Amino acid sequence: MAVYAELTLPDNPKLVSNLLHFARALRKAGLPVGPGRVADAIRAVAAAGFTERRDFYWTLHACFVARPEERTVFAQVFRLFWRDPRYLEHMMSFMLPAVHGAQEERLAEAAEKRAAEALLDGAERPPALADKGDAEDDAEIEIDASATISGEERLKTLDFELMSTDEMAMARRMLARLSLPVRPIPTQRMRQDALGARIDAGATLRAAARRGGEIAAPIWQSPRLRWPNLVVLCDISGSMNTYSRMVLHFVHAVANRRGQGWARVHAFTFGTRLTNITRHMHERDVDAALAAAGRQAQDWSGGTRIGSCLHAFNRDWSRRVLGSGAVVLLITDGLDRDDAADLAREAQRLHLSCRRLIWVNPLLRWEGFAPKAGGIRALLPHVDCFRAGHSIGSLQGLADALSQPDDRGERDRLLRLLDV
Repeated sequence: MAVYAELTLPDNPKLVSNLLHFARALRKAGLPVGPGRVADAIRAVAAAGFTERRDFYWTLHACFVARPEERTVFAQVFRLFWRDPRYLEHMMSFMLPAVHGAQEERLAEAAEKRAAEALLDGAERPPALADKGDAEDDAEIEIDASATISGEERLKTLDFELMSTDEMAMARRMLARLSLPVRPIPTQRMRQDALGARIDAGATLRAAARRGGEIAAPIWQSPRLRWPNLVVLCDISGSMNTYSRMVLHFVHAVANRRGQGWARVHAFTFGTRLTNITRHMHERDVDAALAAAGRQAQDWSGGTRIGSCLHAFNRDWSRRVLGSGAVVLLITDGLDRDDAADLAREAQRLHLSCRRLIWVNPLLRWEGFAPKAGGIRALLPHVDCFRAGHSIGSLQGLADALSQPDDRGERDRLLRLLDV
């Protein structure tokens, strides 16, 4: 990493004040930076000094970066903040495609735009250029924690399409913290377990034979556990544009968070054709992952052909990714241009190939929603659970659907409307 090679520190940096502003920018860019890390950084820089550019960069890196995916964001914020006293002009060039009539020569790198947004948020002048004699230099930075909590609670129920740019950025940071844990699946194969509920008769008799036929204690066993795959099929047509981007942020967080129980997370997008974006979802940086997925999925914000895309998945991918009791998340509004009979046949085949098929539909946010569209009527009988997916709170509800095998969401109620 050569970020520190271009470092140019200000002549009079006012160390503590600038480190506070730098930590605040990292927090706005999505890094979990708290008061403890800021205090550690101040003590570390005071102890190590910054006579060497490399030392200053890696000292702050050691204090603020805890996970591999945070490195790119830290590097971009560091470069923009400390490189040049006129860094505000650099940030503006990333936020606006054309400044002073000049077109930008290159696209912003992964996490660069996010870093610029964090540094520009509410800043009227660069913190690194604080006036040398101002009384404002000694002003303390205070964070209203109660306002932050109430803002997050409001965002949980706010529709993605109604969010402002700032609210969308905050929602993406909240989605990055969500988890989707799953329980393991018991199998028919057994393993020795001192706390098991069944006696392993064969192992017990073999142990007794080694002792001359005396059974000292029975050997217990329990079923082996298997972790399922998570398969996400996300609609990226024009009607789903805003929702699909937010859902993919959520899928990226699930794919890169360890300890949730999933054997593997597979992601596919579909509009007029099916695209496998699994390898992009395992990129550490979410901006780089979605940019790569967008380049590969050429049908983004186009039409919708759910039936033909499900046919392509069932034909080419179902045997590869639906083993081990996979759970499928189908993210779509169900508005399809294909024949309803073909869609129903492919949905039934998908349902029979997986352990659970959960349909997440943003249209369910409407109180008077009814299954009137042909695509919705074709899909609904072949899903195990039908849930809304228009807000952060609705995506959090997916954890309930996974932890409770009998959870059906709104499926049964809407099926009764089909019979009327």
